[in-house]
Amino acid sequence: MKKQIIIIGAGPAGLSCGYELVKAGVEVDIYEASSYIGGMARSFDLWGQRVDMGPHRFFSKEKHINEFFITMVKDDYTLVNRLTRIYYLNRFFNYPIKLFNVLKNLPVITIGQILWEYLRVKIFSFKNPATFEEWVSNRFGRKLFEIFFKHYSEKLWGIPCSKIDADWAAQRIKSLSLWEAVIHAIVGNTGNKHKTLLDQFAYPNNGTGTLYERAADFITAHGGKVHLQMPVKSVMQDATGKVTGIELKDGTIKTAEHVVSTMPLTLMVKGLQNVPKDVIYASEQLYFRNTILAYLEVDSMELFSDNWIYVHSPEVKHGRITNFRNWSKELYRDKKTTILCMEFWAFDNDPIWKDKDENIAELAKKEIRFLKLVPENLKILNAFILRVPSCYPVYETGYQVNLKKVENWLDTVENLIPIGRYGAFKYNNQDHSILMGILAADKITKGLDTDLWEINTDIEYQETARIKDVLL
Repeated sequence: MKKQIIIIGAGPAGLSCGYELVKAGVEVDIYEASSYIGGMARSFDLWGQRVDMGPHRFFSKEKHINEFFITMVKDDYTLVNRLTRIYYLNRFFNYPIKLFNVLKNLPVITIGQILWEYLRVKIFSFKNPATFEEWVSNRFGRKLFEIFFKHYSEKLWGIPCSKIDADWAAQRIKSLSLWEAVIHAIVGNTGNKHKTLLDQFAYPNNGTGTLYERAADFITAHGGKVHLQMPVKSVMQDATGKVTGIELKDGTIKTAEHVVSTMPLTLMVKGLQNVPKDVIYASEQLYFRNTILAYLEVDSMELFSDNWIYVHSPEVKHGRITNFRNWSKELYRDKKTTILCMEFWAFDNDPIWKDKDENIAELAKKEIRFLKLVPENLKILNAFILRVPSCYPVYETGYQVNLKKVENWLDTVENLIPIGRYGAFKYNNQDHSILMGILAADKITKGLDTDLWEINTDIEYQETARIKDVLL
């Protein structure tokens, strides 16, 4: 008999899992609460152009992930020359940070403070740094932390850097080193003619959502089903606690041998049976951050050359800007305008999350003018606001203790596999979620004993690969 598998969620993790399962001859039903596929990595049409939900680049050295990408996209992609910078004090700083660029942009007294703080922390460093603030200050010194890490991180997470767990820094920036930046500035790129993932990235011509649209098409063409606008209420269990299927929000019961869940971990746990009180309590200590995407159509084809910009300026509320005209020409088609996407972050009770779309649009216009990235003489033709709830798992200090308690208990629930950014409460790139989906399918079809909780978000493996080795 064929196995019957239910997947909750049609994002990168759910669709990559479904793709692998139908290839193996498994019957798959995917239930997605929204009316679209792709999750946070979807693409959609706007004002005659194509946009993503913020910047989503594809980059990985992992064989399975790249095979998925090439199978879905084939040669329908562009190698984009990457330019990503930090906007701070009305100046642009290269990201990753380049020493001479920093020296050029900062006053001499500030450079002196950076060097002094860097030397001081090498002598008086934090022992066993527990917070993001301590970890980054240990690595770069207090002054560089305040310039290049503090303001952006606090906008994103909504809590002080002294309450953000050091695990966030270890995962996302541990490969950065001030000393290595000095050496690179002196030696340069001598002897290395190859483009790396720091220089270029592969991008599907019609948006990053192309990956998931084609995966969904493959699934349905091979007997699987992708059900949209069908939210799941809870995961069903029998008397022994074994998972037997799901209950939809309308009360319909669907049975399956395994359930792969990408729904928010905290929500999924609440719907299970006989969850110990300490596990419920631990799950309630975990929480997510929301995103507000403000899209602006500007009457210009040339604004700035970055793919995206990190906005560290504390004078504005938004934290990142994507310029879709600098990705692939297929996105803007024959249009002579530019679509920007500005990102604001909020919790459910924050005023901006509850505010009217037109007020947020006006705020976005005001802030983009304030930064002088859109001059006053250029018209802003249109604005569109998109709200994305519960999309960033917040790494508050000590979150691992609570998450581990939840993980350990879920490991005892037979036939349930939580994956993805939401499902595993892990700050995944789309690459990591794809890998989780592929390995979850392998657990089901091959009986592999893979610990999916251990798939981390370490960026070290991503950035150093040569483009030729990865895709071409």
